[in-house]
Amino acid sequence: MPATTKSSPRERLLEAATELFYAEGVQSVGIDRVIARAGVAKASLYSTFGSKEGLVRAYLDRRHEVLIGRLHQAAADVDDPVEAMLAVLDAQAAGFDRSDYRGCAFVAASAEAPGEGQIAEATAKYRNDVRSLFAELATEAGIADPEQLADQLRLIYDGGSLAANLDHNPGIAAPARGAARTLIEAAPRVAAA
Repeated sequence: MPATTKSSPRERLLEAATELFYAEGVQSVGIDRVIARAGVAKASLYSTFGSKEGLVRAYLDRRHEVLIGRLHQAAADVDDPVEAMLAVLDAQAAGFDRSDYRGCAFVAASAEAPGEGQIAEATAKYRNDVRSLFAELATEAGIADPEQLADQLRLIYDGGSLAANLDHNPGIAAPARGAARTLIEAAPRVAAA
């Protein structure tokens, strides 16, 4: 019988934090619950992450890596940059109809945290990376003002997540995609040389 390897305390803490923080919120879940779920000593949390805020930051960094990876992959799977922008929204919307969908983890965490600190930094990084992806794709599509379109598409991205969560409406993905297509098609293009 092969030996099973037990995950590290760091991994167990992150897995427990991911489950609990996303489902219940970062402020309503105390570190004692995370530690109990992870089955590690309290000293492991502090020696690994330094504080609860450090654990929340690590949780958000992991979500960032997974989500941004998924968005980039969705864009890369499409040859046309216009369709790639829409594919980013489709990739986001894929989670809307999950029974455990609770909206954007970054919005939820930052709403519960002080305006400055590790949580605000993680949230800003995620939001900037989403915007940068839209700007990159808009540039590839020949949009004259890719930064403005990126801002508009990120608003749709944010609004879709918010409506899917608060209105319990995963179907919002279709009108969000339609609004994005309208903006993309209406955006002035760079004049051909």
